[in-house]
Amino acid sequence: MGSLAFSIVLTIHLVVAVALIILVLLQHGKGADAGAAFGGGSSTSLFGASGGATFLSRTTAILATVFFLTSLAMTYLASKTHLSAPSSVMQQDAGAAAPQPQQQSPAPESKIPE
Repeated sequence: MGSLAFSIVLTIHLVVAVALIILVLLQHGKGADAGAAFGGGSSTSLFGASGGATFLSRTTAILATVFFLTSLAMTYLASKTHLSAPSSVMQQDAGAAAPQPQQQSPAPESKIPE
């Protein structure tokens, strides 16, 4: 159940991240208003002269909140599923059985002709 919940939250997180990137790229910067004063044509945009700014800003704020919440949820789910695992490499290595040294048989006596 834990991995299924993590997969669902991860999928939502990725979709929100892509939507957040697209929304940020759609918004115009504060310096873009100066261009509109000289005939930039922002009044012919999809949401009107200023209607798009509030819609995109609110949607970005909502998606940023959802992104933050899914990040926290993934952190909680990841920590919950890995509680039984050792917390460090040293603990993991200490738990493993140490290899036994091989018993060497005594060297055969060599007979040197005298």
